[in-house]
Amino acid sequence: MRLTEFWRRMRAHFGEAYAESWARDYVLAPLGGRTVEQALADGIGAKEVWRAVCQVEPVASGLR
Repeated sequence: MRLTEFWRRMRAHFGEAYAESWARDYVLAPLGGRTVEQALADGIGAKEVWRAVCQVEPVASGLR
């Protein structure tokens, strides 16, 4: 998954303004206690990060 698709999905689920805030502030256990931003910066792929988001949020059409 490309980062552009990842962010499109994040914005579709959380909304334009909240997606980036959530990615910066919310710590996800499936990402080893990292935020989305930290995980992406550490080189974890967008697909894996999206799957982690889907584990902690009720995402309607998530890539599983």
